[in-house]
Amino acid sequence: MIANRPPVLAHERFAADRDSFAGLDLVARFEQTNLWGATSSVSGLGSEDAATAAIREALPLLLQRLGVRSLLDAPCGDAGWIGRMKLDLDYTGIDIVPSLIAANNGRAARGELSGRFLVADITRDALPRADVVLCRDCLVHLSFDNIVRAVDRFRTSGARFLLVTTFPEWDGNRDCEDGDWRALNMEKAPFDWPAPRELISERCEEGGGGWRDKSLGLWRLDELPDGARIATDV
Repeated sequence: MIANRPPVLAHERFAADRDSFAGLDLVARFEQTNLWGATSSVSGLGSEDAATAAIREALPLLLQRLGVRSLLDAPCGDAGWIGRMKLDLDYTGIDIVPSLIAANNGRAARGELSGRFLVADITRDALPRADVVLCRDCLVHLSFDNIVRAVDRFRTSGARFLLVTTFPEWDGNRDCEDGDWRALNMEKAPFDWPAPRELISERCEEGGGGWRDKSLGLWRLDELPDGARIATDV
C-alpha cells in the first residue's frame, strides 16, 4: 500500500469554498472549473499533457484489441487530451456543462476536433449507445448515490464495457458531496466490483507519486453488481 497520500488540490479547494456549493445542482457545481487548478485544461490537472501521456499511449491499442467501433466519453470536459488522439471509431463526448459542449462544438466546426458533442447528465439522462463508456476522473467527484445512478445509466445505454478511474491500492472508500474529490477503489466496498479485465496505469506523478496507483480499469457492465444494494447499504 502507498503510505504517503498527500492532499489533492481539487479537494482542498472544494473544502475551502464548501459553503458556496450549498443548494447548487450538479450543473452549477461542475461549472466551478476554478476548482481543478490546471493551467492548460479547464478539466483539471488530470487532463494536462503529462498526466495523460500513458493513457494516450495505451488506450488506442486497448480499443483495437476489443474491436471497439464506438466510444462514449462521459464526461468529456474540454476534450483536450482525447481530441489529440487518432481513434478510428465513432466518438461521442457528453458533459453536464453546456458551455464546455458549446466550445467543443465550435472547435469541431473548425476542424480542430472530430466526433459529436452533446449536453447530458450521466446520473439522469438516457445516454447515446456506444461499445465502450469512458468515465475518467468523474466518479471520484460524485456522491455514492450519484455513482449508483451513473453506473445504471451506463448499463442501460447498451454499452458492453466501462473504463473508469480506480485506485487499486486504496483502502476505505468514503462518501462525499458532489463536486468534492476523494480516491475510489472500485473493487472495495460499497462497490465490490470484480477485478478489472484490464488496468492502465496512468503513471500519475501528482503529489510526488503519492497517487501513483491511479489507473483506468476496464469492466464488462453486465458483470457489475446491482447498484440498488449499494444505495441501501451506505
